[in-house]
Amino acid sequence: MAQGYRPDRVGDQIRKELSEILSRGEVHDPGIGFITLTRVRVSADLQMARVFYTSLGDEKARKETSRALQRATGFFRRQIGSRLQLRRVPELEFRFDESIANQDRIEQILRDIHEEDAQRASESGSQDALARPSSTSEGGDPEPRPDDRHGD
Repeated sequence: MAQGYRPDRVGDQIRKELSEILSRGEVHDPGIGFITLTRVRVSADLQMARVFYTSLGDEKARKETSRALQRATGFFRRQIGSRLQLRRVPELEFRFDESIANQDRIEQILRDIHEEDAQRASESGSQDALARPSSTSEGGDPEPRPDDRHGD
């Protein structure tokens, strides 16, 4: 038997085939805009495949893409059935992948934190420079510190 977990391998094959179908323009539904298939999760019994995708656009475009994918589900199943050697082609369920949006939000929060830290550091550095009195005498030579004096 081959190495690996079969539902994962089947999911990878389904994602690859669906990507090819979409990239070659075999689906003629204008509602399917520019989408990216992020992952496919196949159940252990290979009966159900959840296809996660992301798309460009606002909420309205996202809903239109979702409806278009629902309309094209039968076409996708037929294409996968003809391309893959499976006893039964899994039911396809398309879901918008929220994890990408969540990752972007986390990255934005981390960038904001780093910017605030850098701003605080630059403000505290300029305040320290203003608060420190100059240690030079009138001649421009630094005054000796008490611990620098020798022989006292």
